[in-house]
Amino acid sequence: MDLILWRHAEAEDGADDLARRLTRKGQQQAHLMAAWLRVRLPREFTLLASEARRSQQTAAFLMKSYEVLPEINPDASPESVLEAAGWPEPGKTVVVVGHQPYLGRLAAQLMSGQPDLWSVKKGAIWWLNHRERHGFESVRLKVMMTPGMLTSSE
Repeated sequence: MDLILWRHAEAEDGADDLARRLTRKGQQQAHLMAAWLRVRLPREFTLLASEARRSQQTAAFLMKSYEVLPEINPDASPESVLEAAGWPEPGKTVVVVGHQPYLGRLAAQLMSGQPDLWSVKKGAIWWLNHRERHGFESVRLKVMMTPGMLTSSE
């Protein structure tokens, strides 16, 4: 299974957390990352977004059709996100447009087995792959990419 953890792009401040919109910079970040992903994702994949407007706006840059799940809202646990994504179903590719701190905790748990909090920049992706070979399961990092890595201006 390939699991792409995509943190929503930069959003405006606001008291209503689920209503916060992407800033102009956030729109640019989401556009850049979506363009990069679009040519690398398999033909069939699942795109999941939280109920937060900024998450849905980020997802929409990749594809207009996506599934909105409260299980990946900003207060989600890493376990609920993995369950929503169907981890580690073989042969499946899932993109989760989500939030810190659970994305960082999820990346740490899957990569190191430790419940640490790793930093995931706004608009960045962590592309993880789960596989089983000769009876051993492993998770490997295929790509970690930030929007700033896709431009020469940052």
